[in-house]
Amino acid sequence: MTKLNKPIITIAAAAVALIAGASPAFAQDRWDWGGGRHGDREYRLIGAGVPILYPELRGTNRGRAFVMRNFDFNRDGRVNPREAEAANRAFASVAGPRRDRFDWDRRDHVVVIEERGHWDRGAMRGYGFRQTARGATLRLQEDVLFKTDSAVLRPGAIDKLRPLADYLRSERGVRVAIDGYTDSRGTDAHNQDLSERRADSVRAAFDDMGVTRARFSVVGHGEADPVATNATPAGMRQNRRVEVTLLGQRAARFSNID
Repeated sequence: MTKLNKPIITIAAAAVALIAGASPAFAQDRWDWGGGRHGDREYRLIGAGVPILYPELRGTNRGRAFVMRNFDFNRDGRVNPREAEAANRAFASVAGPRRDRFDWDRRDHVVVIEERGHWDRGAMRGYGFRQTARGATLRLQEDVLFKTDSAVLRPGAIDKLRPLADYLRSERGVRVAIDGYTDSRGTDAHNQDLSERRADSVRAAFDDMGVTRARFSVVGHGEADPVATNATPAGMRQNRRVEVTLLGQRAARFSNID
């Protein structure tokens, strides 16, 4: 399907759209319902989060496919508790109170809305992406996202991330790396854990804003790779950061937009 800047509404079977190579956003919701049909491969669920899943998701191949195609956020083939809770929330929002009566077959014939290019170009330019070997990289300092020594996002952090989430929902093929860093205060183990939790909190924020199809790589680096000296408060402040990289994208794309 041709990429357009205006929505195209067409009645089609989801299976036909997938065969044609499109990436439709369904009018009912944003999830991928395409797996687990009759004749499809059998999906298996493993991981600590499996017992948390609703029976309707664990007990049918359609349900298992829904979980693995949408909520295996780190692409490890396992379901952790946070992924299971996200799958349950999404399924409950669509299925309503009678999950046992959910009609999986109705997901095969939908109104398809193809909507691309709807993201805030000015806000993306304002992020100040820089070009790195991996792609277009955005640096977010600790005081923008977190309180000191915390991995809980500040209320205003979501607003800071929202334009980027809009872009990622629109550009569903873009893969994303999220890297967390700390200063050198504290033990190596503490800094490593904090950097991992902070990077994962940013990824979770994107999950909550519907960026479920972007392929995330989430890594904590602890105090490694400082960008400034750790001998001064100003330098340590710069080193406490999360970097978001749009893999393979050119930073110039966002600096040259209208």
